[in-house]
Amino acid sequence: MVAKVLAFGLLGIEAYPLEIEADVTSGLPIFTIVGMADTAVRESRERVKSAIKNSGFTWPMDRITVSLAPSDIKKEGAAFDLAIALGILAATGQISAERLKSYCLLGELSLNGHLRPVKGVLPIALSLRQHAVKDIVVPADNATEAAAVKDICVWPMKSLTETIEFLHSPSMHTSFKADIEEMLRKNSRYPLDFSEVKGQYLAKRAIEVAVAGNHNILMIGPPGSGKSMLSKRIPSIMPALSLQEALEITTLHSVAGVMAPYKNGIIGVRPFRSPHHTISETALIGGQSIPQPGEISLAHGGVLFLDELTEFNRAALEALRQPLEEGLIRISRIAKTSTFPASFMFVGAMNPCPCGYSTDPRRVCRCNPAKIATYLGKISGPLLDRIDIHLEIPPIKYKELIERKVAESSTVIRARVEKTRAIQKMRLKEYGILFNSQMEAKLIERYCTLGEEARELLKMALNELKLSARAYDKILKVGRTIADLAESDLISTQHICEAIQYRNLDKWL
Repeated sequence: MVAKVLAFGLLGIEAYPLEIEADVTSGLPIFTIVGMADTAVRESRERVKSAIKNSGFTWPMDRITVSLAPSDIKKEGAAFDLAIALGILAATGQISAERLKSYCLLGELSLNGHLRPVKGVLPIALSLRQHAVKDIVVPADNATEAAAVKDICVWPMKSLTETIEFLHSPSMHTSFKADIEEMLRKNSRYPLDFSEVKGQYLAKRAIEVAVAGNHNILMIGPPGSGKSMLSKRIPSIMPALSLQEALEITTLHSVAGVMAPYKNGIIGVRPFRSPHHTISETALIGGQSIPQPGEISLAHGGVLFLDELTEFNRAALEALRQPLEEGLIRISRIAKTSTFPASFMFVGAMNPCPCGYSTDPRRVCRCNPAKIATYLGKISGPLLDRIDIHLEIPPIKYKELIERKVAESSTVIRARVEKTRAIQKMRLKEYGILFNSQMEAKLIERYCTLGEEARELLKMALNELKLSARAYDKILKVGRTIADLAESDLISTQHICEAIQYRNLDKWL
């Protein structure tokens, strides 16, 4: 007898329906899985066998063949364990095969029959809305995540035995419901706040400008000056996530298997990703035989922070060019080209020299000019072209450390950021962009007009400070954001003056 069970597989961040067929016939007791299964799927033979026996059911001493269709797509992971086990039990007549047709079944089985959480439940639940079957059985730890999708019924289970009892009498159980808006609200509190940062007023102002216009930023300063502390608090002043953004971010994290803890259901804060400088190019941008999202995709909608920027692999840094330009990454394999969203705010941090103290008046720098030039030269021009703000972070003074004045909170700063982004959206939405940082030459010419005095100031800055041609456009875009923060239609001399401050590190680079 052949039993059929519905499950779903993942290809990148896309879910596709998977038909699992189980056939039990007379013959030598051999268990075969066909359909381009990877090692984790093939190992399900031992997990399924032990789970069935330890749950009190009979393991057939016959030839068992399990087919995973479509057979031309590679399958990976342990999420098919539950469906395979139920297919075998249905093929041997121990449960009703007819009842299986109404459900999508997901879950990894432990040897004692308990269900373990699996990754990718949210994109599968989203895909189920387009499928005839609207009921999904998932491990209990994945229930909140699946329930974030409306128009489907979620049935959380803790074990194989409980799942079979449910299939025999579904009317005795109730589906799991969750209020997604309330879930998003509960998960939207970011644990860090700018009010905790002592001093560094110029740096906090520059970060506010960067977030308001979605400008990428590079901070240069000695060790201990607060670069990491400032960076970690950037998500706290970014606008709150919309439901659509939250679902998109949660989908990426779910596919990558980093929804920890699983019971959160939906991610409510903008992600902050800070990979170590030894990260490989594949881990940073995504890859593997079946493409998986990398750190840049996990930072989508939030912040990608690269500390010790000059220590990163050169190839990994150069791979950031396309995502920084387009807000997505394409990963090509023989079978398929996968596209992952990767629209993030880039924040880099580095020391000014190998020893780190060339800008610290309290310490003696041990590096000669040649060493410093080599160190700073590790960052390529094309990558710098995509960074609008270069900011020098000075060491914090003792007076600032002990002052009792309460610094401005993230809530207050966020309100200004949201108002500024609304101004940009109104101005730029007809061009298909949202931020000043995305303006090209024509839009810069149209919306970044300067008065005579401001134009002369910018001309003098370019000549005296020896700023590059690329710095000119960056200053205009940042100046437009500063003017928007001040709710000014005109970019004044004051706005240009502040924008020039954020490019004075061109002399280093």
